[in-house]
Amino acid sequence: MTTCVPDAEDVAWVRVEESAHVGRARRVTTTLAERLAFGDSRVAEIGLAVTEIGTNLLKHTDGGHLLVRALRADDRAAVEVVAVDRGPGIADMGRAMLDGESTTGTLGIGLGVVARSADHFDVSTHRERGTVLTARFHRRERGIPDYAADPAAAGVTRPIADEEVCGDAYAVRRVGGRLWVMMCDGSGHGPLAASASREAVRLFRADEPTAPEAVVAKLHAGLRGTRGGAVAVAVLDPDRGVIRFAGLGNIAGAVLADGRKRAMVSVPGIAGYQARTFQAFDHDLPPGALVVLHSDGLTERWTADDVAGVTTPLLLAATLVRDAGVRKDDASALVVAT
Repeated sequence: MTTCVPDAEDVAWVRVEESAHVGRARRVTTTLAERLAFGDSRVAEIGLAVTEIGTNLLKHTDGGHLLVRALRADDRAAVEVVAVDRGPGIADMGRAMLDGESTTGTLGIGLGVVARSADHFDVSTHRERGTVLTARFHRRERGIPDYAADPAAAGVTRPIADEEVCGDAYAVRRVGGRLWVMMCDGSGHGPLAASASREAVRLFRADEPTAPEAVVAKLHAGLRGTRGGAVAVAVLDPDRGVIRFAGLGNIAGAVLADGRKRAMVSVPGIAGYQARTFQAFDHDLPPGALVVLHSDGLTERWTADDVAGVTTPLLLAATLVRDAGVRKDDASALVVAT
């Protein structure tokens, strides 16, 4: 049986460094909730939660970003926000969750309210390195099923400055007991790069996958006539303890396990334009390992120590984009838990 992991659309990144930006974050989020047919009362709850998140970014850090996401699965939908900052971190999480608490160096006011209004809430914080917070909101309407997330995989994309769309994209499929993942970094930036990556996602989802190298070859052929780009495909087989990875171009892949980062191997080329060979390599996949794919908008210099203790896929993907996404380029990270 083949199923696709529900879609996540990264709608907007909002910089929060003055009070007007908090209002913009609220408007972007509530507009999205209305577009997804959320009821008026739920839209108001989401707006209040985002106002609290943005206000605390403004008060207790030197500024951060709030990512607004739309999650869809069949007739179900959710709104998700991801807040990232490089502030001092939350010194006392228990105290920060108490209503009315405001301590310098913590998110403080409203964090408990946000957690109660969200259907899923998660935080990762490190002293002097910053905080990543995620909150997912379902419609909560009678007769409408809740959105069902797949906890095993999550990704984050961020466009280069001054672009509205990101040229990177990814997709995840479950085939039996195995997970298949794909990432494409469309050449260049903007709508044409995004179009190439969307085509890669469509092709990846269209047929039953056979082997990662065969899927990369199919993507290479299918991206002719587009901008093309770097692509990588992997299949995770936890039962066998193996991941098979095939990359063409500069998509980086790594396995995080036992406190170590083990890089996976790609071959040179540009899908849709140039490929001398399509080759896959097998790597060990220990129990509990995390698999990371990211575009070259992120530096590969990050280490396992840099993300120690961050084990939730979405928190880890957002942390990597924040900390390693230092190049002037589109950035994306996909994390899969085994």
